[in-house]
Amino acid sequence: MTSVVFPGQGSQFVEMAKDFNDNFKLSKQIFEEIEDLVKIDIRNIIFNNHENKLNLTQYTQICIFSCSYIIFKTYLNEKNKKIDDFNVMLGHSLGEYTALACSNKISLDECCRILKKRGELMNDAIPPNETSMAALIGRNSDHVFKIIKDNDLNIQIANDNSPFQIVISGTKNEILNSKNFFLDNGIKKFIELNVSAAFHSNFMINAQEKLSKEIDKINFIENDIQIISNYDATINKDTKSIKNKLQKQMANKVNWTQSIKNLEGIGENKIIEIGPNKILSGLISRISKNFDIVTINQVSDLYEQ
Repeated sequence: MTSVVFPGQGSQFVEMAKDFNDNFKLSKQIFEEIEDLVKIDIRNIIFNNHENKLNLTQYTQICIFSCSYIIFKTYLNEKNKKIDDFNVMLGHSLGEYTALACSNKISLDECCRILKKRGELMNDAIPPNETSMAALIGRNSDHVFKIIKDNDLNIQIANDNSPFQIVISGTKNEILNSKNFFLDNGIKKFIELNVSAAFHSNFMINAQEKLSKEIDKINFIENDIQIISNYDATINKDTKSIKNKLQKQMANKVNWTQSIKNLEGIGENKIIEIGPNKILSGLISRISKNFDIVTINQVSDLYEQ
């Protein structure tokens, strides 16, 4: 069977999915529908980067989601595919919401509403320039955690992206002051990220609590598609469990490495990455060599399948 993965924040680029909007009536209609739901001129932001809003968290998330959702729906339509053709769906952070909408676990309407709220809450969670994140290249999460523990660093692992890429969160000063500790203990590269806040950390707890109340209002729909939760990398189709773990996602680590290992463990061998860029495909190939990975982020990709 085939699994589908959806990217998160950081995958955005100007004019993403523009070729879908220009070439398919369905894509254009969905863009219009989402814009009407959230009252945001999404295409102006994506195609023209109006007022540099594409890189502002409160807009970035709904823009990436829109593109991924539109590409997926167009793929289904053009290739005569059905939702039932996929066994498992998962996404990285924001992408988990895309997985839930594309698997019909939640409606487009409710997903748009919750993502607009999520973007606003994450954007406003911490005053600008107080917190930060950094990508550590070269070692796995166990090694990074040992450095944190041994040196009593006030740092949290935010994303376990692959055995060679870990993202950390903390105050801006703590992140900057931790650099030499990591570089002196086996980390090959330390890259401070251009983000508005320390996502997937304790700094998001208040925002997570507020979002959790909004998630409680969502009507989750039972079906046979399995979802892998970022929170603990478990695979299941029980909507109560999926919802509960989604409510804990924002302030906790994205367990991407273990998610892919668990996907491999149930015998899945083909993955389609749908959405802007090819970031997840690169991460997956570093976790396991046992997947046939296909990326679909431009119209020409539809005809190479």
